[in-house]
Amino acid sequence: MKSILLFITFLFIARCGYGQKIVPSNQPNQTQQKMVERGYGMFIHFGINTFGETEWSDGSIPVGKYNPTNLDCDQWVRVARDAGFRYVLLTTKHHEGFCLWDSKYTDYDVASSPVKTDVVAEVSKACKKYGLEFAIYYSLWDRKDPSYKEKDPEKYIDYMCNQLTELLTDYGPVCELWFDGGWDRKEKDWNLPRVYDLVKKLQPHCAVGVNHTIVLKENERKFALPDSMIVDNKYFFQYFPSDFRLWDPKVAHKSDKKQYLHKGKSYYVPFEHTICISKYWSWFGKRVPQPTRDLDELEELFYWCTDNGNTLVMNIPPDQTGRIREHEANAIINLGHRLGLSLNKPLPTNGRFISMNAPAYTTSVYENDEDKYGASMAVDGGMQTRWAAADTLATLTIELDEKKSFNKISIFEYQDEQYASDGFSNIRTNRIQEYNISILQDGEWKMIYTDNESMGDCKVIRFPQSYHAAKIRLEITKAIAPPSIKEFNVIDFE
Repeated sequence: MKSILLFITFLFIARCGYGQKIVPSNQPNQTQQKMVERGYGMFIHFGINTFGETEWSDGSIPVGKYNPTNLDCDQWVRVARDAGFRYVLLTTKHHEGFCLWDSKYTDYDVASSPVKTDVVAEVSKACKKYGLEFAIYYSLWDRKDPSYKEKDPEKYIDYMCNQLTELLTDYGPVCELWFDGGWDRKEKDWNLPRVYDLVKKLQPHCAVGVNHTIVLKENERKFALPDSMIVDNKYFFQYFPSDFRLWDPKVAHKSDKKQYLHKGKSYYVPFEHTICISKYWSWFGKRVPQPTRDLDELEELFYWCTDNGNTLVMNIPPDQTGRIREHEANAIINLGHRLGLSLNKPLPTNGRFISMNAPAYTTSVYENDEDKYGASMAVDGGMQTRWAAADTLATLTIELDEKKSFNKISIFEYQDEQYASDGFSNIRTNRIQEYNISILQDGEWKMIYTDNESMGDCKVIRFPQSYHAAKIRLEITKAIAPPSIKEFNVIDFE
């Protein structure tokens, strides 16, 4: 009888442990499954960079510069609730080392600033109030604390573990911990097993991820881009242990796979996407308001990024007053309304893609490089690949299964980007200015759409009826440069 009880106890402990620390598996553990079920979170970048008008800084911005005039963390989380987010991911410390809580281990924090509000505490409290889960971002890289420059890397790991202990013991449940900045040191110098064990001791069901998680070859820092992550058990952890993959700000392949290797063993690892609501791809709020992405683009990115067992966090940054701007709040709340998001319902999906990996051909290919710019790149399910034409006037034709109906098209156009002085913010310029879309039925081409305005960040065409066709053709009749398409998706939207 005693041996049976011991065996049952062992099974219970093993089962609980399975939901906490990552182990070799071909399916999500309890922690990962909960993460995927959450699916959609609001990322909040706020801190001293907000007041330095920059994306990154080096710890030299005076702490007195942090001075929000109307700090309202409750408003941040209320917007998240109204927009249908399931959790809030707060940037507690970015690369410059400034902390949004009163840390005993540094004076470079809110407690030493003109506005001493513990932002971590206020956001955590608001999450409880509005029924959302709370997550934190913490930069591994610290450009301020002296221990970071010590020859012995463990000196800084001590500092980091002390701060993580504060964050993981003083603010209630933390569902996710998002690490960044690992590229500044060798992987071994982060001693991630020690850090991971501490996190799991303090918050057993907190999912841990490190940016740029996966590499092409074991023990080599050659990153695997999400577009290449379409084969199980081909690529390796750079940062182990990790509960989920990150590659900010890339978008995963439509056929994203989940099995990755470490020391000869295979682990299930979902992917979390990061997207900015700003059309300029800006993380921290700037003094001058920036336009938001179009609602159609936000919707299509939502579908793409929450598909296939993956997750999405959307960055909505407070401005220098300490509030989320109304136009950004309205944009993300409108998206939630359009999607019909609710805490009590599964996240919506985009329907059936009938053009994925279909035969495709074109009138021209840039530099005649079919492998890199061929027509098939527009229907391969990858956002880092693209079809590119050699001429400004070009057509892209895709073969379809006539038995399959469709009532929607979404097009992600490749755009030229001009980067701002901060090295991150950018303005995108469309190449395609005028175009037609036709379908082949009964041996005849029939135009079903035409437009004489630029294609936009993401063109979505919804039809009032369903079509069946043998082929579909995009004919570009005016462009300011040789056109290029990342993805041309023909969809049966239910």
